Amino acid sequence: MGGAERSARKRRQQGGTPGSKAQSKGAKAVAAARSNGDRNKMIIGAIVVVLLAGAVIGGVIYTNSQKNKTEDQTIALQTATNHQVVREGPVVVVGKPDAKVTVDIYEDFLCPGCGAFEKRNGEAIDKKVGEGAIKVRYHMMPMLSDASDPPGYSADSSNAALCAADAGQFPSFHKSLFAAQPEEGARGYDKGQLIGLGKRAGITDGAFESCVNSGKYNQIAAEDFQKASKAPELQRESSGRKGFFSPTVAVNNKVVETGDSGWLDRVASGAA
Repeated sequence: MGGAERSARKRRQQGGTPGSKAQSKGAKAVAAARSNGDRNKMIIGAIVVVLLAGAVIGGVIYTNSQKNKTEDQTIALQTATNHQVVREGPVVVVGKPDAKVTVDIYEDFLCPGCGAFEKRNGEAIDKKVGEGAIKVRYHMMPMLSDASDPPGYSADSSNAALCAADAGQFPSFHKSLFAAQPEEGARGYDKGQLIGLGKRAGITDGAFESCVNSGKYNQIAAEDFQKASKAPELQRESSGRKGFFSPTVAVNNKVVETGDSGWLDRVASGAA
């Protein structure tokens, strides 16, 4: 055996050639890197899962808090001109009996469009009523009774407003409910909160509380809604659909468009 062969054999016995040693070290390094990479991926994945879970839980908590934000809330009393008020069945007539123009307004206390209408026009309507230019027949429509959680706020608030009219406190009650309007799809106000508002408005007669708790006017309010929703003269176009919508304003059984700022002056002057 020559010297070169003996040297090669010795190298093999001692762990191979320099090239093979380098390859072995490289393989170990790659394996270690892969192991560390897998471990890092697992850690990152776990962090992502925790963050996502936290976001979901936080979202649920926030959604529930928003949904139930009217719970135990006091409905702030808004001051309003104490116009003459007469309840005629499911309708509340506000204003002087000899006013030349009678305006019918169909509203739902949960309807966002009705809230926007009152915010935009409430003071101007109040002024025209005070001047004796118009009187208003308010129809409280329980249209969205299934759109609160729990259901029933539209019916409860419509009934309570009629009860407040019996007690002579409709204007402030009506204004307060729209000023503190709950969100559609969320919790409304319960009967206790509605009764509390009546008391802050100065209603001390126990008949008001009994009226609210018993839903005394639920039936006639529902019947008024059904009648209005089927009345041909109150049908109109909205978002490509024809039907009865809230809010609806009518004079002499004719729907009045309220999109421009001059509609009320035209109505008061008899031009509508």
